[in-house]
Amino acid sequence: MGENSKEAYASGCANLAAALGNRRGGRARMPRFKSKRARLSCRFTTGAFGLGGDRRHVRLPRVGEIRTHESTRKLARRVEAGTARIVSATLSFQRGRWHVSFSVELPDCEVAERGGQPVAGVDLGITTLATLSTGEKIANPCHLDKAQRELRRAQRVTARRRGPDRRTGQVPSNRWKKAQARVSRLHTLVGNQRRDGLHNLTTRLVGEFDTIVVEDLHVAGMVRNRRLARHIADAGWGEFRRQLSYKADAAGVRVVVADRWFASSKTCSGCGAAKTKLALSERTYTCTACGLILDRDLNAALNLAALAGGGTGELPREQPAGTRVRPDHVSGSEIATGRPRRGQRHVCEDVAHGTDVHVS
Repeated sequence: MGENSKEAYASGCANLAAALGNRRGGRARMPRFKSKRARLSCRFTTGAFGLGGDRRHVRLPRVGEIRTHESTRKLARRVEAGTARIVSATLSFQRGRWHVSFSVELPDCEVAERGGQPVAGVDLGITTLATLSTGEKIANPCHLDKAQRELRRAQRVTARRRGPDRRTGQVPSNRWKKAQARVSRLHTLVGNQRRDGLHNLTTRLVGEFDTIVVEDLHVAGMVRNRRLARHIADAGWGEFRRQLSYKADAAGVRVVVADRWFASSKTCSGCGAAKTKLALSERTYTCTACGLILDRDLNAALNLAALAGGGTGELPREQPAGTRVRPDHVSGSEIATGRPRRGQRHVCEDVAHGTDVHVS
């Protein structure tokens, strides 16, 4: 025990105490033992930890100073100015790389909300990652699909090696470890590319628009479709919503979440009439009431933008029988997270097309 920092044991006990407290409070089940293949991590709250003097190193107890891949100048300037205080440091190992994350106390700053203009409705899809109400279409980079050929080859090599076996106690060979490390590197690359693209998109949306309207997608239910699960997961709709939410809060941007059962694709953006049925193969929306002909995704984005009350204001919404839409949809001035009623099944109407500081 003397060879390691006391925090390596204290952090594990603290996590166990928190898990047992959640179980007693009815918020979680009984905790299970941590797997050997789980992510290695340790949190430091006491001792000599922090930033190095040259802004290229971090100090950790028992480990000493370690050079970082990224510069720590942004955090160092705040610490030196007295506007930030490092509370803890979490060291973790993920797919061949060590990461250190600092939890920092910052003063509360009041963010003034921006005006109600301009407004953007964002319709998420697979063929087109996002369609804006302005008419712009952001293509889906499909990082996982592009890496499938190399991933298949790497996984076939791993399958031919002698891997671990719990039943017989078989120890994996060194060749299996090397092959598995290559697969992990490919998955890490795909994840980093997807996350970077979503960061660029969400940052641009927050910088250009004062009000952003998005759909309350039931992503967990959509991935149950075995034909679209991989493509939906590769698009990263949940990560898009998460990034957009915290960036909008920091910038004072208003985010309106449309009701989950609002028929954005079935409703005409010109007159407000809704269709009873709309097949996924129909990529052009044709209104039988007013004769409007428009791209399906753009029509949905315009309907989302209308919920915020921007431009032409609120449109009348018809909800005929058989549309699987609740007739009393929430107005654009409120944030709604509608949930499916008991006995109803969520239908995806348009999925096939369509401050911690981290230092690595």
